[in-house]
This record gives sequence, structure tokens and C-alpha cells, in this order.
Amino acid sequence: MALEMHTTSILQYLKKHGQRLDSEIAAATGIPLPKVRASLSDLSARGEISQCSVVRFEGTSRIEGALCRVAGYIPPRTPGRKPGAPA
Repeated sequence: MALEMHTTSILQYLKKHGQRLDSEIAAATGIPLPKVRASLSDLSARGEISQCSVVRFEGTSRIEGALCRVAGYIPPRTPGRKPGAPA
């Protein structure tokens, strides 16, 4: 039950904020990183998110994590005129 609650809140967070690292998701949602990773694995197995491993360097420190986004989700177009649209 708790895992399902975490997966729902993580999925909603990704829909709202787009592609994020697992550590960023944990910090923003307040869910511990191991539980976030378990939920992300579950969501990835169900095909609801796309996930890949990344390594980032900040200065001399190496940060390993998972980059996640909602699978097949295309955000709605913003309202208003588009560049190059006929007047």
C-alpha cells in the first residue's frame, strides 16, 4: 500500500515537473531515496516512466543516479500565437 502511495505521488510530480533525477524527486517529495528508487523501478516495469542511468560531475564529485520522465507524455501546447504563424 505504501509503495502504491509513493508511486502515485512520484508520477504526479513527474507529470508536473518533467524529467528529473531520482535524488531531485526524493528531495522534492520528501520520500526517502531508497523508497523513491523502489517506486521508480515499479513504475518502469509497468511502462509508465522511462528511466536511464546517468553520471554527473559537480566539481570533482561524481553523482550517479537515475533520470526519469513520464513515458509517452507530451505536454499540452501553450496558448497564444506561435512564432512564424501567419498574422
